[in-house]
Amino acid sequence: MNNKFEIAGRYIGPNYEPAVIAEIGINHNGDLETAIEMVDAAKRAGVEIIKHQTHIVDDEMISSAQNIIPLNADISIYEIMQKCSLSEIDEYELMKYVTSKGMIFISTPFSRAAANRLNKFEVPAYKIGSGECNNYPLLEHIASFGKPIIISTGMNNIKSVQKAVNIMFKHNVPFALMHTTNIYPTPNKLVRLGGMQQLMNTFQGIPVGLSDHTTSNLASFAAVALGANLIERHFTDSMNRVGPDIICSMDEVECKELIDGTKEIYQMLGGNKEAAIEEQPTIKFAFASVVSISDIKAGEMLTKENIWVKRPGTGEILAEEYEDFLGKIAKIDICSDVQIKRSYII
Repeated sequence: MNNKFEIAGRYIGPNYEPAVIAEIGINHNGDLETAIEMVDAAKRAGVEIIKHQTHIVDDEMISSAQNIIPLNADISIYEIMQKCSLSEIDEYELMKYVTSKGMIFISTPFSRAAANRLNKFEVPAYKIGSGECNNYPLLEHIASFGKPIIISTGMNNIKSVQKAVNIMFKHNVPFALMHTTNIYPTPNKLVRLGGMQQLMNTFQGIPVGLSDHTTSNLASFAAVALGANLIERHFTDSMNRVGPDIICSMDEVECKELIDGTKEIYQMLGGNKEAAIEEQPTIKFAFASVVSISDIKAGEMLTKENIWVKRPGTGEILAEEYEDFLGKIAKIDICSDVQIKRSYII
């Protein structure tokens, strides 16, 4: 599997700093000006990728969806999406505004019509929501555009994710996978980062990340420490706004902390269990050398009573060799409190 994955020139994978995706989603409540204010806040926080949600409700749901009320809302899912969706004109304006600010615009299409709209916009990539991970007809349609795809895998298992992955390979499109839990907000005990690691182990070579629906950056930081290549969190310019996803969103301050933190954690990854070159000055004083602890006459045997180990570690014989020199014979007189040299010993 090829892990070379990029969106509009931004490479994503183990050899690059984790990408942080700020999902405005439906937090703008269908108002373009609010969405633009959120984009400005994201820009100030240092966001590279803005993610939207593209809802064309009549193509997305049947009328009976008006009877289904999500756990994090008090009106039906149908009404929420009607209220929060942007018109085609407004969404296009939003995309242009995002790109004018030097950021990358991607979106999640929730229907075939929404996918077609985004294809007409020539978006650089698509994000697949967890609910569409096993919507294989829609995946086939979106994959046929040949653009990079990020797939959230919440509410799915390895078997159903494998089917989605097979579609990506069939259409030869680059893709990434996101572990998530679709509870808003997600309690800590249900984050299940082991699921993210399972995706990494099963689909080796494919970028894997976390779509985080908790109320802090802790899960995202933990995911990066475990090797996540991309992080997604809902975003708002103010936690005082009203909307079903606000509770699990990050604001400008928290977003900047997430971006800065992921970069720092990324720098901490990798390496081998060995002394770093930069540790050499510390080694000189922190390690111990074999030293005399009393005067030793030529011909006298070295014992625990006349040699021991003390700092600094600048002597010829380090503490790790101490046992090897017990029982050896002094070639010359050795004063007390000096580092033993090999030339002193027969």
